[in-house]
Amino acid sequence: MVISCMMAYSNCRPFVIRFWNRRDSHSHSTIWKKARGFRFGDGSLRITWDDVFRIESDGVDSYANREYIDRVRDCNRGADLQSGFLPFLVEDALVGYIHNRFVNHIKGFEDVFVCPGNFVTLHPSLATPEDRTRAVGNVIKSLGELIPGTRNELFPAIPSFGMPAYFSLERAAVPYFGVKAYGVHVNGYVERDGKKLLWIGKRSEKKTTFPGMLDHLVAGGMPHGISCKDNVIKECEEEAGIPPSIAERAAPVGAISYMDIDGEKYKRDVLFCYDLKLSEDFVPKNQDSEVGSFKLIPVTQVAKIIQTTEFFKPNCAIVIIDFLFRHGYMNPDVPGYLELFQILRSGDCS
Repeated sequence: MVISCMMAYSNCRPFVIRFWNRRDSHSHSTIWKKARGFRFGDGSLRITWDDVFRIESDGVDSYANREYIDRVRDCNRGADLQSGFLPFLVEDALVGYIHNRFVNHIKGFEDVFVCPGNFVTLHPSLATPEDRTRAVGNVIKSLGELIPGTRNELFPAIPSFGMPAYFSLERAAVPYFGVKAYGVHVNGYVERDGKKLLWIGKRSEKKTTFPGMLDHLVAGGMPHGISCKDNVIKECEEEAGIPPSIAERAAPVGAISYMDIDGEKYKRDVLFCYDLKLSEDFVPKNQDSEVGSFKLIPVTQVAKIIQTTEFFKPNCAIVIIDFLFRHGYMNPDVPGYLELFQILRSGDCS
């Protein structure tokens, strides 16, 4: 039986959590008590590790592929809203999409943006990547709180991975320009007595995005001018205290992609996935204050948490679903298997 519960509070956004348990009604009661948290406007759900460990594992419930599909769709919203965006072209190449309302904010910067009506481009006087980066960066600063959470971290504006950057863009502004963003996500796991366990991080409560929610051992965006391997090694050291001698063993295992529209933001993300097998005696330690703590959790229990709650940062949940496929936890005879496999790459994976 599926139970859907909706709660609303005056100081937070209404939210829905679905629970799936066909065998034990007591589990419903336990999880319901656990779920009495708050979902705030930043999309985060305030939880504790006690909440997490109340989710009991009884094996990966492949019957609930529909629940996994829901998690993937959480990252693929708003496909019917694409008509509200204009193509963003640089040197006649499509690098992004900008919402009509956001175009109204930038078209006044006539020495930077040209808006002839059916697309947006950069002024022809901005002939080099350096000139474009500087000019667009100044506009972003002028827009102030219209683009919250600036990080002073530059992402490349490119049509496809590996191409030269037309310019570089403040990370927080990337979804407002619909520019593709790339990242690396590392599944850190341990094998014990023939079973796999995943190291799971709980994001710092001070994070501007998804504070306090569950996360990977290591994950990070791809800034301009760094390779995937070097970025994995850098993020491993910063987020989990993993030395380069161990981090360099992280194995690239594929990629997932999604496209998500939320108001004026158009996220077109591609995440490179890595598996890193760790020794039983290794304990991660965060170095950059972005992770509050880590716990080592059986894969089957992690799967149940993803199926029955929204505790994970959404894109981390779908990378773990990909891990479940690759490590043989999913049953192809169960309805929804191929649909789930396919939508893990719903975005433009290029």
